[in-house]
Amino acid sequence: MADYFGKETPKLGFGLMRLPRRGVVIDVEQTKKMVDLFMDAGFTYFDTAHVYPGSEKAIAKALVDRYPRESYTLATKLCAWQFAPTEKSAKQQFFTSLERTGAGYIDYYLLHALMSNNYTSYDKYHIWDFVQEQKAKGLIKHVGFSYHAGPDLLDDILTKHPEVEFVQLQINYADWEDKKIASHANYDVVRAHGKSVVIMEPVKGGKLANPPREIRNMFLDAHPDMSPASWAIRFAASLDGVITVLSGMSNVAQMEDNLSYMRDFRPLDDNEQKVIQEAQRILGRSSTIPCTACHYCTTGCPQQIHIPEIFAARNKELGNGQAEQAKAAYEEATKSGGKASSCIGCLQCENACPQQIPVTTYLRQCAWAYEEEQ
Repeated sequence: MADYFGKETPKLGFGLMRLPRRGVVIDVEQTKKMVDLFMDAGFTYFDTAHVYPGSEKAIAKALVDRYPRESYTLATKLCAWQFAPTEKSAKQQFFTSLERTGAGYIDYYLLHALMSNNYTSYDKYHIWDFVQEQKAKGLIKHVGFSYHAGPDLLDDILTKHPEVEFVQLQINYADWEDKKIASHANYDVVRAHGKSVVIMEPVKGGKLANPPREIRNMFLDAHPDMSPASWAIRFAASLDGVITVLSGMSNVAQMEDNLSYMRDFRPLDDNEQKVIQEAQRILGRSSTIPCTACHYCTTGCPQQIHIPEIFAARNKELGNGQAEQAKAAYEEATKSGGKASSCIGCLQCENACPQQIPVTTYLRQCAWAYEEEQ
């Protein structure tokens, strides 16, 4: 099936959710270096969102103010469910994004993070019609949405909205056959509708850059000169109909690593596919918490629990047996926020989680593991 936009070769996209920071402030100078490396290598796709703190303003300084507008493509998003109490405030996000980025128009505009418990917000606030109106004015070039639910709802949405041109899906080798994430099933639905795919979370929030030891050793045996992250991104980029594969890079070293194997992209061959399949089998018995550190769960947490950091600490022990390191990481994660035992079970975190993780259950397990008195 041909790609909607006529592109033959999957490319690397620069995800701007995890830009380098100096404390809480984005490091614009390092971001400029990363942008320059990315552009010099021939890549053009930059992905941000209205709700990524500081990202749109940072990319204005690092990219928009420094490169001709026609030399890059910019994607951003409108979130009509978690951060928009009215139709007016939801629609204002688009104009705020235009102002922050200074880009003049948005190449790829997305309705952000559609899930079964929030997708009706986009109907309620008439966002589908709104983005088509902006497209007719030339302020948007292509319209799509990012998605975090199952194939039945996805099929229903694409049937009701054939005007959609692409869908952004979470796809990585760890989640490919996962029943909750439904990467494979969702991919098949999008392609059956003749739409193109943008891939997010190819490295599962960085988890696949540091997979369990057994998988790391297997990758090294197959290709000693290739990083674990390269296997994850090349798996995603080897799929048909892919516009780009987003990588949320946080420093120059990560950028250089990604460019080293995506500059002259080569799809996985049969032997490499077999290695990935073995990695998938190994992960099938993994007990790690499948958190991608998107931090949607922490917005509005009444106890200010740093949930992704707590889960990352727990995974040091679950994934690699690093009990002492896990304990130390847990103590660090709870210095400025609530402990795992502080959870009051309000479930706002579980309602917001794109991975559909039973957050409160895992928090109880973390409390039991790392707090002396419960």
